[in-house]
Amino acid sequence: MKMQNDIVSENPQSTVVAQYERTTPRAEAYQSEAELEQGMIAQLQRQGYEYAHIHHEDELIQNLRQQLEKLNDFHFSDNEWERFFKTEIANEGKGIVDKAETIQRDNIKAFTLDDGTQKNIYLIDTQDVHHNSTQVINQYEVSDGKRPNRYDVTILVNGLPLVHIELKRRGVSLKEAFNQINRYGRESFWAGCSLYEYVQIFVISNGTETKYYSNTTRDSHIREQAKQGKKPRQKTCNSFEFTSYWADAKNKVLGDLEDFTATFLTRHSLLNILTKFCVFTDQKILMVMRPYQIAATEKLLNQIEIAHNAKFYGTRDAGGYIWHTTGSGKTLTSFKAAQLASKLSYIEKVLFVVDRKDLDYQTMKEYDRFQKGAANGNTSTKELEKQLNNSKSRIIITTIQKLANFIKKNPDHDIYRKEVVMIFDECHRSQFGDMHTAITKRFKKYYLFGFTGTPIFVENISASSKGTLKTTEDVFGKRLHAYTIVDAIRDHNVLKFRVAYISTMKEKENVKDDQVWGIEEEEALKDDRRITNVSQYILDHFDQQTKRASSYTFSRLINIKEVVTDKKKKVEEERQKTRLSGFNSIFAVQSIDFAKLYYNKLKELQAEQPENKRLKIATIFSYAPNEEVADGEEDEDNDSTDGLDQSSRDFLEAAIKDYNLMFNTAYDTSSEKFPNYYKDVSQRMKNREIDLLIVVNMFLTGFDATTLNTLWVDKNLRYHGLLQAYSRTNRILNSVKTYGNIVCFRNLEDATNKCLALFGDPTAKGVSILRPFEDYFDGYDEVTEDENGEERQEHVKGYTEYLEELRELAQPGEMPLTDADKKQFIKLFGGILKIRNLLTSFDQFAEQDPLSERNLQDYTSIYLSLRDWAKENAESGDKTNINDDIEFEMELVKQVEVNIDYILFLVQQMQGDRADIAELTIQINKAIDSSPDLRDKKDLINRFIESLTPDSEVADKWKEYVDAEKRKEFERIVSEEHLKEGPAKEFIETAWERGYVPEGGLELNAIMPPINPFDPNANREGKLQKVLGKIKGFFGKFFEIAGGEF
Repeated sequence: MKMQNDIVSENPQSTVVAQYERTTPRAEAYQSEAELEQGMIAQLQRQGYEYAHIHHEDELIQNLRQQLEKLNDFHFSDNEWERFFKTEIANEGKGIVDKAETIQRDNIKAFTLDDGTQKNIYLIDTQDVHHNSTQVINQYEVSDGKRPNRYDVTILVNGLPLVHIELKRRGVSLKEAFNQINRYGRESFWAGCSLYEYVQIFVISNGTETKYYSNTTRDSHIREQAKQGKKPRQKTCNSFEFTSYWADAKNKVLGDLEDFTATFLTRHSLLNILTKFCVFTDQKILMVMRPYQIAATEKLLNQIEIAHNAKFYGTRDAGGYIWHTTGSGKTLTSFKAAQLASKLSYIEKVLFVVDRKDLDYQTMKEYDRFQKGAANGNTSTKELEKQLNNSKSRIIITTIQKLANFIKKNPDHDIYRKEVVMIFDECHRSQFGDMHTAITKRFKKYYLFGFTGTPIFVENISASSKGTLKTTEDVFGKRLHAYTIVDAIRDHNVLKFRVAYISTMKEKENVKDDQVWGIEEEEALKDDRRITNVSQYILDHFDQQTKRASSYTFSRLINIKEVVTDKKKKVEEERQKTRLSGFNSIFAVQSIDFAKLYYNKLKELQAEQPENKRLKIATIFSYAPNEEVADGEEDEDNDSTDGLDQSSRDFLEAAIKDYNLMFNTAYDTSSEKFPNYYKDVSQRMKNREIDLLIVVNMFLTGFDATTLNTLWVDKNLRYHGLLQAYSRTNRILNSVKTYGNIVCFRNLEDATNKCLALFGDPTAKGVSILRPFEDYFDGYDEVTEDENGEERQEHVKGYTEYLEELRELAQPGEMPLTDADKKQFIKLFGGILKIRNLLTSFDQFAEQDPLSERNLQDYTSIYLSLRDWAKENAESGDKTNINDDIEFEMELVKQVEVNIDYILFLVQQMQGDRADIAELTIQINKAIDSSPDLRDKKDLINRFIESLTPDSEVADKWKEYVDAEKRKEFERIVSEEHLKEGPAKEFIETAWERGYVPEGGLELNAIMPPINPFDPNANREGKLQKVLGKIKGFFGKFFEIAGGEF
């Protein structure tokens, strides 16, 4: 029987179905994994896919030839096919990234035929997607990888495996399917002719929950794999955090496999996603757009088409606005919308308009990242005019100020009579109304669109708005698509907020809280005792709130001064991977007077600290003629300080001098240098070089830094200003950063609740804000909905409950005996690490934590030993699937780990009091065993301790010792493997600069000794892997402890 909802989105206009309603009842009977697979294949066949009986590589290659011949209406001779296959399809020099680039950018191959003529061979037809063939295969076997594997379901497009689906039966964790694909990546996707490296999209499902993700690995994961001695080119997927749900245009998640298959996997939708809604970035990362991004893009394009056909251009009916919450990827959506709109034959130009000069620069960099040279930026009105005159400049990024100036200077330009798409990004400033009027008056055939994370509704219109253009709908027209903060948090695309309210004015026990919070007099708020209390609180709790105990690898910009002072924007960014501790923060204050008070007080309180212990604090502000204090909405001038009174300017000048000393720069408040100071501050915040940035309005909108996790607030905020400010903190980075951290020194609870209700829905507070301390500490009951929409109550375990279970399973330092107990230990301790990560930001946790530091170290040691056990099992092949349902929280382990500085501190203590040597030695070895980064250095550290004399200066001796050991080990590897010493040294220096060991290619070959090509026992590949293994071991041992220098 044919399912009625098999092809719900098969529609020439939309990739994302408008509103999905299942039309057949959900099956209630138990479903095995095999039944799930067969049901999916049958559904795909009903949707127009051909089932192909292909289970081995020779069949896959034969079918590929047939499908490409059919697509190109051309027959290869055997010789031509062999040449084409070896050079263009299965070229041994090409890995996953090269193959992604082939599909996304280079899918038409100019091929020389046997008779010498040239023919374009299409791998995929991106113009007419229905011209492509789609087939489904299952149980494909690979026997020549690291070990034999059999894959679940694969979709072939023109014979190439472009989508792979891994299934688990209902009730099994989705991560098992994810981990299984990881394992295939390590073991067999690269086997044979490596055709499975062409997979663009992976789909994982347990029947109930289904997600998708792209094939390329984020830079940080490449490095992590390289450090662990795995081949990055065989690593085929992102971190689980970057997997996505599919949804309809109303943002209803379509998790059930049947629903996902009926929408995402319809031929039309899938082929559109592969050919139109993937972005292969300049950093060689494949981004598959999310459903809300695709829906918004298509709604915008559809609106242009309707308005063009009905000749509505030049009216509000030709446009509309996209409401996508801050942090959900609006820039990518706008890029794709601009790119596709620019290809419409009747559109002359696409203008992407921002409301600040720095956002112009920032957007240009983002667009360049998506596709180099796709858009044109400009530094002056004159340059904008040139681009508007140039037919080749299809997409132009500019500021609203430059556009308004262009209109003033060119009252009768030819562009006004052409069809022009204008996309405005977050234009909320008070002067926008006037500029909007000027633009719509001159341009006769405009299509006007607004992108915003916080629309202006009647409820949140600012008092200073002028004229009749008030709400976002008044300005741009109807809402085309919405994706709110509730949607984004539910889909794990942004983080929740944790909001703490700290009263620093309560001095008498009998004073009620509401009286304390109600004091609004300026004098009371500026009282030196209050300023001191707030400043001291920040200093005392800074490490705790910004999680300075955690560490992670991050790619830092190292040529900041050159980049920010480059007027022509031609300086290439240089990045270097480095190890960072924790995150950084912004302190939003009410006014410039407050900024002065806090900057001076924090400087005074830090003065007694050693320089290396002081926080790096900066401040930036400028005068704003229309400053909207109550909203906290940015209206400051990033280019000039001319509006500041003399006292404020003198203060800022002094603060910039402090900054110059801190970072060896030469900025000041002049109109030439202040804009570069702004850019420098921006880059150093993104680099996590500044610890605390004090601002009035700047940096509270439009600024993205993944390393920023905390916002300290002594400022009245409401509605869009509040959500914009809070949202600076909730970008996803890693498993340590699980929420955006807001610490309020004013009572903003009511304002926060009203804001979330306006921009989310009445239940938004429960979705968007973390629960109270007691819930995470003791556990709580939660009401959820099952897949049929029926309510059920579940108990969510708390920290103390996890600890109790762990103690029943194993005492501190005790290894569980059975495999089942070991896996249970891994899961329980992983749960403890996750909850500890949340609890550590609550002030009361330190006093109430029942787990002592020693016991935590002992449990961590066992956890790391079990990680080694799991790795050995995976590598031995005895228990192939033992790791598929195990997840190690290594980033969270590193949050509680000790580092080499702590170990050296303990060693120095041994020097001072020789009587405690036995106890300190035990302490040192326990600490080393509990650290993932120091475990492999245990012998090195113990040999160092043995070499010390009672009067040794530990820190100096350690550096000498590490340098000597590093030299010895390097020379030993060169000697044992007969490497070329000069090139080998250069190779290692390159690894030190990049933060990971480069894999394969010319770099590695250059250090190898000559090998006799006629020697049958030479085994060059084996030799390469052996050398690579030794170099990685050397790198892992010395990179961190050698201070980043070779």
